[in-house]
Amino acid sequence: MAPILELSVLESAVVAPSPPAPETACSLPLNFFDVFWLNSPPVERVFFYRLTPGTGDDITTILSNLKSSLSKALGVFYPLAGRLRLTPGNDDRYELHYQPGDGVTFTVAEYDADVDELAGDEPREVAKILQLVPPLPVGLGPVLTVQATVLRGGRGLAVGLALHHAACDGASSTRFLHTWAAAAGTGTGAPPPPVMNRALVDDPSGGRPLYKLPSTDEMEHVKMADDQLVATFTLSKEDIQQVKDVVVAAAGARPPRCTSLVATFGFIWSCYQRAKHDAASNSGETYFVFPIDKRSRMKPDPIPDEYFGNCIGAVMQAAPKNQLAAAGSDGLLAACTAVAAAIEQAVGKLESPEKIALWVERIREASASGGGVMSVAGSPRFRVYDVDFGFGRPAKVEIVSVARTGAMAVAESRQSNGGIEVGMSLPPAGMQRFQTCFHDTITWLHQQ
Repeated sequence: MAPILELSVLESAVVAPSPPAPETACSLPLNFFDVFWLNSPPVERVFFYRLTPGTGDDITTILSNLKSSLSKALGVFYPLAGRLRLTPGNDDRYELHYQPGDGVTFTVAEYDADVDELAGDEPREVAKILQLVPPLPVGLGPVLTVQATVLRGGRGLAVGLALHHAACDGASSTRFLHTWAAAAGTGTGAPPPPVMNRALVDDPSGGRPLYKLPSTDEMEHVKMADDQLVATFTLSKEDIQQVKDVVVAAAGARPPRCTSLVATFGFIWSCYQRAKHDAASNSGETYFVFPIDKRSRMKPDPIPDEYFGNCIGAVMQAAPKNQLAAAGSDGLLAACTAVAAAIEQAVGKLESPEKIALWVERIREASASGGGVMSVAGSPRFRVYDVDFGFGRPAKVEIVSVARTGAMAVAESRQSNGGIEVGMSLPPAGMQRFQTCFHDTITWLHQQ
């Protein structure tokens, strides 16, 4: 393993929201969707951009514009400049509190690493990329930090963010990112402003947890190795269609509803299980957990897409490890059938504090069983490759926190229309086995 390069911090400042942020203190109460995430490790993303020194990509101007446009975006998403705290006078209710003078820590740094090396698809050391993410304490306190890191020779820029999941989910956080990019003057229209009305979620619990909150250790389904790697695997539109065709042919009369997401999740889950290195790894059951945005599915009335906060439920399904690990169509059919069944069960079901409590208990039981839990972070719907701050689309977007949670990181493919890219983080030996399984299965698919 090559020595980890040292990051050089040049500046740290607090960026406060611009108008129309409120001129008086205000709070958003956490509801049952939010409190689940109180002890979660932060969601850590890094956006890599290629720059061309001497052609208008002046780094001083870029950094100044990033800060000023962040202030404008925070003016609309002002709770992200606030802090999580216990609601005054309560010991079991929480709120996201903002008061004038609050802001987001914005760090500027230099890092002597090449953008092409960091932004590739091949396995890279997580420790090298983690330095590009600013620290954010777990638990109560600030909910967002930002770091802009100039890469070797000024030929690249990394924009890293750490966000507390209790503040908002991926749909809200990526709306914030698109708002920030629009404020940077990219010519793209900003999304509609966020809806801050927490009364839209019927919460009979009043935000009080009806269960023991998951600990940070429980949220981290894997323990990150010192030599942990991260790599990206892309399924093209044609690859995904091949998975669908194979599953339909193998299923016979009653195939599962195999959407592009189901095909992608099933493919990765099957490869992941097959990459386990001994027979004992393929005995018993393992579990797949997938978040579902509930905004359009809330009863009695849907919630606007622009609702700010968390509004995600979860689907969870078990499958026999030996069936998932089977080569060829058998493994793909088992995985896609399980994922499709989980989604079908969850769609249309009303979420409630009691349902969340049941979900937490099921995840605890799955983790305690030793069978392993495969989860998902991100979504192709978030369009992370459209986050252009005025110097081009990202060369790469990485959800670095999957190294701690063990999730697969999902985004739209930056290489092919209709494709999906998946980030995986594993120790070196596991990564090598997964790469082999992935590429062998792609080859097999196109021989059918």
